[in-house]
Amino acid sequence: MIHEIQVNVLPDVVADEVKLKKIAAKEVGIPVEEINEIRIIKRSIDARRSPVKFQLKLAVVSGDEPQSIPPVFQGVNVSGAPEVGIVGAGSAGLFAALQAIESGLKPVVFERGKDVKSRRRDLAKINKEHIVNPESNYCFGEGGAGTYSDGKLYTRSKKRGSVRKVLEWLVAFGADPDILVDAHPHIGTNRLPKIIEAIRQEILTCGGEIHFDAKVVDLLVESEEIKGVEYLHEGKSTRRLFSNVILATGHSARDIFYLLHQKGIEIKAKPFAIGVRIEHSQELIDSIQYHGETENEYLPPASYSLVEQVDGMGVYSFCMCPGGIVAPCATEPGEVVTNGWSPSKRNNPYSNSGIVVQVTPEDLPGDINDPFICLNFQKEVERRCWEAAGKTQKVPAQRMIDFVENRVSEDLPKTSYLPGLESFNLNEVLPDILSSRLQKAFVAFGKKMKGYYTNEAVLHAPESRTSSPVQIPRDRDTMEHIRIKGLYPCAEGAGYAGGIVSAAVDGINCVEKIAAKIIAS
Repeated sequence: MIHEIQVNVLPDVVADEVKLKKIAAKEVGIPVEEINEIRIIKRSIDARRSPVKFQLKLAVVSGDEPQSIPPVFQGVNVSGAPEVGIVGAGSAGLFAALQAIESGLKPVVFERGKDVKSRRRDLAKINKEHIVNPESNYCFGEGGAGTYSDGKLYTRSKKRGSVRKVLEWLVAFGADPDILVDAHPHIGTNRLPKIIEAIRQEILTCGGEIHFDAKVVDLLVESEEIKGVEYLHEGKSTRRLFSNVILATGHSARDIFYLLHQKGIEIKAKPFAIGVRIEHSQELIDSIQYHGETENEYLPPASYSLVEQVDGMGVYSFCMCPGGIVAPCATEPGEVVTNGWSPSKRNNPYSNSGIVVQVTPEDLPGDINDPFICLNFQKEVERRCWEAAGKTQKVPAQRMIDFVENRVSEDLPKTSYLPGLESFNLNEVLPDILSSRLQKAFVAFGKKMKGYYTNEAVLHAPESRTSSPVQIPRDRDTMEHIRIKGLYPCAEGAGYAGGIVSAAVDGINCVEKIAAKIIAS
């Protein structure tokens, strides 16, 4: 028999099965010895007051009820099955490939970047030598931008598809089963690469194909129908024919936007967010969020979520990384971009988060019908920051209160950003539409989180790749491009997702539409 209960317990109880069983037995009204298993269905932290507690949803198993079965992926041989072309091996592309196998289709994946291990050399060059490889960086390569990120798995897009399937497949390929129960699950940058490798091996074992260093440079279209792709590999151009192509290229594949526009395939400008990445000490954030309970070994590094309406535009925290590192995420020479990531234990001494301003085409000067109006704004900010920091992968930086009070910081605190910082008044490099709102938002955030507003916090500029500034429009029902049959704009790069899980869900959904179409025909 299974009883589902909800309890609030102190942090040490979660790690003590004996204590947890006693509480569960009392709540259910049965003897402790009758409990065979306790499954945590959902776990979250309630830090609204001291003492901090965990909110648990439990399945209490008694009697002859079978033990829980670990998730698995049921792969089948699809080597001779109908093919689906998938452009991009990020979260959307890889999960589209898995869904294709489950649906009896053969995935053929084209990834402009390198495999997950080979990417590391290029990431090291960005950090140490300030060299940006346009095809292999924090955004491009196997696993996409998510591989060398915090691995956050929280999403609000739960009505768009099976979030549970995505999480279970991740567990099947090596993720910690805790991601199935945590309210804000994450995997960690140190563990994601092995999971990505396991997914790749399964795709290949089942008869799928994955081509690295294979940059798609053209879409073959006839009579408004997709016919295939053209890609470059080792300087050689090759055409591959497909009736269905999933375009899962990520939010930074600007060349794809230009290609579509040149071919007369509709794209449009999309609202996005841009700002800075702020870094505090993790000890400070723990103290604020846990009401001074910083010595509790059972509490994880604290996170935060902040939002404020400033002069008619939203300013909010984005991709908050407890115990994290600020990373250089440029995809081309002549620009700087920041992002954040965390290891699985989130045990770095720093805490970082993007603090960004929501920008729409209507907020910017120029023609709002120009599909590149937001992209051009994004590029201009990245270029200006690159120039301000000396035309390297250093970033212009400033202490928080100095920024608000419009003065250059005389010195800067230690930072996790390896390429280095250049002290600069960010009010002179960021457009006023951003800087004036960020100034007001930081003061407001300091009132919401006492101690957050401090000159020991440092701003890194810019945080600019929050989402795609361009959308590739698609039909709501078929998920195909509004004009090109067989072309499936997918996930973040097309403007329809915002993170690892939502992108994976979108990739799965696209394949389900393709499979249904093939069956119907």
